[in-house]
Amino acid sequence: MKDHRFCTRRIVPLRWIAAAVSLAFAASAAGQASDADAVVAQLHPVTFHLDAYGQVEPIGVLPVDAAEAGVVEGLKVLPGMHVRAGQELAHLGGPTMRTLLMQSEANVRSARSQLEAAQKSLAILSEQFPAHLTTRQAVHQAENTQAQSQTALDNAQSRLDSVRQTMTVSAPENGTVLTLNGASGQLVSAGQPIVTLQPDNGLWLRAAYYGADLNAIRAGMTGRFTPADGSGPIAVRVCSVPGVLTAGGGESIALCPAALKVAWLSGEAGTVTLDLPRQMLVAIPTRALILNQGKWWVMVHTVKGDVPQEVVPGPASGWDTFIESGLAAGAKVVVNNAYLLFHASVTEQYQIPD
Repeated sequence: MKDHRFCTRRIVPLRWIAAAVSLAFAASAAGQASDADAVVAQLHPVTFHLDAYGQVEPIGVLPVDAAEAGVVEGLKVLPGMHVRAGQELAHLGGPTMRTLLMQSEANVRSARSQLEAAQKSLAILSEQFPAHLTTRQAVHQAENTQAQSQTALDNAQSRLDSVRQTMTVSAPENGTVLTLNGASGQLVSAGQPIVTLQPDNGLWLRAAYYGADLNAIRAGMTGRFTPADGSGPIAVRVCSVPGVLTAGGGESIALCPAALKVAWLSGEAGTVTLDLPRQMLVAIPTRALILNQGKWWVMVHTVKGDVPQEVVPGPASGWDTFIESGLAAGAKVVVNNAYLLFHASVTEQYQIPD
């Protein structure tokens, strides 16, 4: 009978092989990093930005009231229309206004008649005086009567002009019609608003900021407002920090356009980005950062070895990250195999299973 020899092999699980390869690589990298594996941390200028939601709102509205009681007639505007200062918006009519107008016109006619009579009387006396047919006192009295009649006419004409102005509802300044508070044929009382305007120079941009962002904002800071409709950004500046809490717990910041002529649109919304003062921060490659137990670290390459250093990372730009604190400019930061070097102690305590 032929002798058969059997060869036995120990089957090693695949996960053990993978772990052995990984740990072997870690062990080889856990020694001392070379100068080629490190980069020098350098200072770079960086500007932080604060973003918030902003909306254009009217600072205040301008109601155009009825000066006297009357009936609205000939309302000529609609909401959204732009009006100029002095532009006629409507008329005030009705029995009360017509009676007031007729009385004022009658007063002007009466005053004009009295002035004409005084002028004729003065002319006659002035002709008679050289022939001694009248006295100087009579002439002076006629002159006074003419002056008083002229004053009465001027007053009556002024009251008539005032009534006519009262009957005409005009825009006090340039603006946009927001609402119509009355309609043609409606009876209104004295002081009742007929039209509400939004003055052209009465818009502001309001943005709400919270917490630490709010503490960093100062009047005079600049930034930009990017409307949500996709139109181009508008340069803005912080006009004031009112210090009034919003419903969400933040504070409303008042912003104005940086340029003199900017066509704000009431209700327009978008993103407000404010630029904080420029800072000089250390920049390192992002891949040099190591996250361990909720903290960020880097491996600093020194002549005595590679030392872990806790840092506070800031914003990133491209492949680099700015470090807010924990790292000085000029330090050599390990980039290649930094994670493996940081965890070298783990690989030393780990043994490959038999």
